[in-house]
Amino acid sequence: MIEGKKWVRTLQCADIPEREGRPFTVGERVIAIINLGDHFVAIDDRCPHMGAPLSDGIILGNLVVCPLHAYKVDLNTGRVTSPPNDVACNETFRTRVEDGAVFLEIPNGPRNPARGE
Repeated sequence: MIEGKKWVRTLQCADIPEREGRPFTVGERVIAIINLGDHFVAIDDRCPHMGAPLSDGIILGNLVVCPLHAYKVDLNTGRVTSPPNDVACNETFRTRVEDGAVFLEIPNGPRNPARGE
């Protein structure tokens, strides 16, 4: 098993308008990179309800509203906040900006669905 994390260069900051998201594929993952104005966040790009792309959602503060059924997902924790849900959540990823690009910290190796990864 490969463990650890690595930083991956994703999109140019200028390619993600403020208060919008863009999908980025790395390996088998599609991750939404979202510009909150003063920083970028990253979250799995599938709503945990029915899989709609969160990168197409509406940004409200630190929430993204799913474009399909209006589920609200917290961009910091990945938890569904509306409707209340104690189970559904998305993985979030650390980001940093360097040389005008957004970098994303992701685990090495493939995802392991049996472990919730």
